[in-house]
Amino acid sequence: MDTLDIAVRLCAAALVGVLLGLNRDLHGKQTGVRTLGLVSLGSALAVLSIHAVTGTDASRVIQGIVTGVGFLGAGVIVRSEKGHHVHGLTTAACVWVTACMGAACAIAQWQIVVMGVVLVLVILALGGPFEKAIDRRWPGAKAGTTPTAKMAAAPTAPSGEKTEPS
Repeated sequence: MDTLDIAVRLCAAALVGVLLGLNRDLHGKQTGVRTLGLVSLGSALAVLSIHAVTGTDASRVIQGIVTGVGFLGAGVIVRSEKGHHVHGLTTAACVWVTACMGAACAIAQWQIVVMGVVLVLVILALGGPFEKAIDRRWPGAKAGTTPTAKMAAAPTAPSGEKTEPS
């Protein structure tokens, strides 16, 4: 792999992270351009460095990144004082997917990177309004008052089957 190829892969990873971080910044989240740019670039650096030095299969490095970045994402998840509302799940998921994007840039999977970025941005842009529309249409869905929500929350029997809510 020549210097230009390395530069393209690292720049693509940084750009993908910055692009996803811009969305988070525009929504007033603490994890933004710098954090996600660095997460994506760091993932690409790890994959490229290990592969260049040892020739190790990138899948083992990517496996470690995907697991390790989950801990970084967990740091942005906050539960309200009463414990009824959780904040930061989307940002945590964005941190995780940004690391995956960086790894995809490192192994030059450009179709996956382009399609992935487009899908992530569509989900980030349209997901909130879609969730709000669902909440307006079915206001009790998040509170666990719909039959589906009650069934999903039902305790599981030792056999693995759902038991009827009481």
